[in-house]
Amino acid sequence: MLNQTMLINVTIVSAEQHLYTGKAALVVASGVLGELGIPYGHTQLLTELKPGQVRLVQADGTEEIFYISGGFLEVQPDRVTVLADVGLRAADLDEIKAEEALRVARERLSQQAEEQEYAVALAEIANASAQLQAIRLLRKHLV
Repeated sequence: MLNQTMLINVTIVSAEQHLYTGKAALVVASGVLGELGIPYGHTQLLTELKPGQVRLVQADGTEEIFYISGGFLEVQPDRVTVLADVGLRAADLDEIKAEEALRVARERLSQQAEEQEYAVALAEIANASAQLQAIRLLRKHLV
């Protein structure tokens, strides 16, 4: 168990809803330049996030997992703020819908006619894949 003074304040919000406010020992997120692990006292940082998971490691070692479709991460020494375009708790994701979205996006990619449609299909594939990863990660932690 970590000392409560060594926990970082975390806020995760999306354009649609407030997802989380609380403390964590570590915040793990997927930045556009790679995976980030942010403990209490981390240097200030502002970075773009790619579709994926945000994991909060609690003082007792348990994890809370969120899916985000992208957004921004702001780090101050005592707090982390995640501003997500779309965000959900991993437990609220629907695996069947995510698999169907991935199938449709891959089909659209194979039938693309314009560069813009290709880019949209790639973004849809990234989002659906990130959702499925979050679901599988959550399932792995529950076993």
